[in-house]
Amino acid sequence: MTDNASLDTRIRAVLAQHGRLAQDAGTLADSADLYQAGLTSHASVNVMLGLESAFDIEFPDQMLTRSVFSSVAAIRGALSQLIPA
Repeated sequence: MTDNASLDTRIRAVLAQHGRLAQDAGTLADSADLYQAGLTSHASVNVMLGLESAFDIEFPDQMLTRSVFSSVAAIRGALSQLIPA
């Protein structure tokens, strides 16, 4: 399993590249609402695809919800279930 700091760095890099956020992804709190920070539904799909590519995983249908992509912490929680130990 990848440690949280490494996960966060990679998550924030994907958010910076694909999220089109109004704020710098590197300065957002782990629990900050990404949708309030400017994440749109279209950008969230791009973030999902970016995460799948960056981590070589695929989000199952049941994880394709707004709440999974609502914060860095939520994304980290989802990824921790999908990344092999």
